Amino acid sequence: MLKNSWAKITVALISLISQTVISFPVKAVTNPYCQFDQNAIATKDSLRENAITGNSSVQQEYKQILQQHRDLLLNCRRNHWLKEQAIWLRIYPCDVRNGSIEKVLDTIVNRGYNTVYIEVFFDSQVLLPKAGNYTPWPSVVDMAGYENRDLYAETLQKGRERGLKMYAWLFSMNYGYLYSQRPDRQNVLARNGRGQTSVDFVHDRSQAFIDPYNAQARQDYTQLLQAVIQRRPDGVLFDYIRYPRGSGKDSVAGKVKDLWIYSDASKQTLLRRAQNQQGRWLLERYLNQGVINANDLAQMRSLYPNETTPLWQGRSPSAPSNLSAVQLDIWYFTVAHAAQGVLDFLNFASNQVKQRGIPTGAVFFPDGNQVVGDVGFDSRLQPWDSFPQSMEWHVMSYALCGNPNCIVDQVKRVLASSSQGSNVKPVLAGFWGRNDGQRPSLESQMEAIRVSAKPVQSISHFAYSWLEREHTRQRESCNN
Repeated sequence: MLKNSWAKITVALISLISQTVISFPVKAVTNPYCQFDQNAIATKDSLRENAITGNSSVQQEYKQILQQHRDLLLNCRRNHWLKEQAIWLRIYPCDVRNGSIEKVLDTIVNRGYNTVYIEVFFDSQVLLPKAGNYTPWPSVVDMAGYENRDLYAETLQKGRERGLKMYAWLFSMNYGYLYSQRPDRQNVLARNGRGQTSVDFVHDRSQAFIDPYNAQARQDYTQLLQAVIQRRPDGVLFDYIRYPRGSGKDSVAGKVKDLWIYSDASKQTLLRRAQNQQGRWLLERYLNQGVINANDLAQMRSLYPNETTPLWQGRSPSAPSNLSAVQLDIWYFTVAHAAQGVLDFLNFASNQVKQRGIPTGAVFFPDGNQVVGDVGFDSRLQPWDSFPQSMEWHVMSYALCGNPNCIVDQVKRVLASSSQGSNVKPVLAGFWGRNDGQRPSLESQMEAIRVSAKPVQSISHFAYSWLEREHTRQRESCNN
């Protein structure tokens, strides 16, 4: 019936406010995806292990092979259809050990990756040194004797030494469980019309979403973001630019009390969008009751008889004033208000980065803005098709159908909304050289994108911890 529901929301949103070195043998790169052969890898691993011991001559050899591999990788990517092959990386406390970060980055280069998205804010933790961490979140490295260790800055530097572009990757509207437990931050959390926070709703301790309209939320995030960009990453990626997604019927927002607009800042911002007294009164009644009926309209008109129809931003004075029309208008308006909070938060964060001349990107699900049924919406309310076109669009293309076709369809859907397809950067999950159940190999996914989504020049793989599971377990537990 109402097939263009998201288009209606989009309309409402608009109405709201190098040194030369001896070349390493070319045969070192044999894989079509710029991966190094086992002999080259073994040589570099051996040099790294010996360089850690402090042998100055071996350290020089290690630096030379790093430079040789850097130049080879740069040349391979320059001549490859896939100009950027990126990987998502989390750093662990055990990475303070000598050689740990070096091994991770060497492995990344060996696999043909030339860009790293390093996670600097996740699960209520920040990758900042404890002695210099002035944010509301604890540091990843919280061990005696390592208070000044800056693994974030170190990883940036060591990655660049290997020719890698090094991005910072941050959670955004998800501030984490520990934050949600602070007594002084309860008014910052997003709430739905049943008084729930996302901790109550999702039952996932890693997810605690904030009200994007809340000033304290923005102040806390600014404090974090300034520390992140002070270290000059090559780009900043914003993840969790959305609301939580429940399971089953809770995955759909079909009525106003499903929306995360009931915390004070969001509610007051919504009411300020009213453009006459009838509009404000009806918005408040709608929030409180969850519905409006004919008696509500009659009471509204008796209270404010000098006004002809309730008005809020984007609603025309000539709009129909019958009950069914007003019900639809007010529903779409509150959905638009919720979605506008997501857009405002992204713009607030990304503008701080752009001011420093650093590229930005948004990470999103291609189905996060879907219409469900006649008037329902995916509860994440992730209006990615309204994200700034100047940003990189990192689309999490994880569809499962036993072949790459559904993955390609997701990418093509995003490309259709992009004014510059080269800025669409699919995020893929899978494994090199093998299928995993219904998930095709990374090679087959990338080849399908090459053939059917030609504007794409950058693809990333989620994540290092999946592709290098044994090494990741060692890093998590400090076992060699």
